[in-house]
Amino acid sequence: MRHNILLATDFSKNSVKAIHYARELYKNDFCDFYLLNAFSTTRPILKSLLQANPEGEWYQTAKLDSENGLAKVFDIIALNDNFNSKHSFKVISTYNTVVDAIKIIVDEKDIEMVVVGTKGETDALTTSFGSVAVNVMEKIRNCPVIVVPNKAQLALPRDIVFPTSYKTHYKRRELNYLTNIAKSCNATIVVLHILEQDELDKRQLENKKLLQEILKGTDYKFHNVSSDSVLSAVNICVESRSSGMVAFINRKHVFFESILTNPMVKEISFQLNVPILALHDLRN
Repeated sequence: MRHNILLATDFSKNSVKAIHYARELYKNDFCDFYLLNAFSTTRPILKSLLQANPEGEWYQTAKLDSENGLAKVFDIIALNDNFNSKHSFKVISTYNTVVDAIKIIVDEKDIEMVVVGTKGETDALTTSFGSVAVNVMEKIRNCPVIVVPNKAQLALPRDIVFPTSYKTHYKRRELNYLTNIAKSCNATIVVLHILEQDELDKRQLENKKLLQEILKGTDYKFHNVSSDSVLSAVNICVESRSSGMVAFINRKHVFFESILTNPMVKEISFQLNVPILALHDLRN
C-alpha cells in the first residue's frame, strides 16, 4: 500500500525540517510525497486579482520564484544521504492561499496526511504556532494534519500523548491515523486525563471503555494528572516521558481550539518541541 502525503512548504527552514520529519516518520513505507508551494501577494486584493493571470508580470515572477524554490527543496531531498528509494516526490506550484490550496490537493490527490512546519518565513519568537499552521490545523477538515516545530527531533516517537476529557465519545475512524502511526512506530499511546473531579461520571466511564476498545492492538496506557491548565499538563507529560508527539481530536470550538487560539498561549512560556497530530471530529 502506498501513502499519499502532502508536504506544504514556503521554503523556510522550519518547513524543510517538517519535510525531513515526514520522510523519517514514513521511512518504512512506500509513499508518494507531494511538495506544495502556494504563492500569492500581500498587495490589495483587487490588484492581486488583476495581476493573478498568466499574462501578468507579477504572476510570472511569483510563479518562477515558486518553481525555483520547489526545485531547490527537491534537490535537498534528492542529494540527502538518507534518500529513500521507497519514496517518490512530485512538485505542485499554485497561485492560492495555503489553506485553499491544501483543500484542493487533498481532494484531487486522495491525500491521507498533511505535514507543515509550525512557523514560516517570519519565525516569530513570541508565538508558539505561526498563523498559517493554526489555520491549517483549524480549517483543513478533510484530512489529518501534522505540524512540526523547528526543534523537533528527527526520530520516530516512542510515546504519543493523547489528552482527553472523556466527555465526548469516539469513533474508530477518527483515531485510525493515531493508531496506525503508533503501530508503525511501535509507540505507546499515553491517554492523558486532566482531573476535574475525583471520579469519572457514567458518561465518561462509557467513553473511556469505548476508547479502550478502539485502542486494542496498540500499546497504550492511561495517565491522570491534576492541573489547572491543560497546556501545562500536556507540557509536563511530554517532558517527563520524553514523548515524541502529541495528538488531539479537533472538536471545533471546544478543546483543541482553546489550546491553539486562546491568547493565554502568547502569555506563558509554553513551547511544544514535538510534532502535533491534529485529527478531526467527524461530526463537524
